Amino acid sequence: MMHTAVGWHVEMEFEEDDRQTRAVAMVRLPDGSEVRANGYASRHHTDSNQPRVGEEIAGARALNELAMQMLTKAHGEIDDASGRISHPIHV
Repeated sequence: MMHTAVGWHVEMEFEEDDRQTRAVAMVRLPDGSEVRANGYASRHHTDSNQPRVGEEIAGARALNELAMQMLTKAHGEIDDASGRISHPIHV
């Protein structure tokens, strides 16, 4: 049986200064809900200024947090639908 493919759109935004990068990841789900997460990276004063590296680290941390929030959301929906407490979802 074929099912219609569903797409998710993930947006990433970054704020940077000379020492720190902040990333915000947001996913819009087909039901209209949104999930947001933050990630941070700090540059040590002896490291060279490489904004792309800070974006990659902060972005990865934001996406990791987003993934954990999505797992928690799915776990809650399983429990709500079944009326019982299910086994934790592990990464």
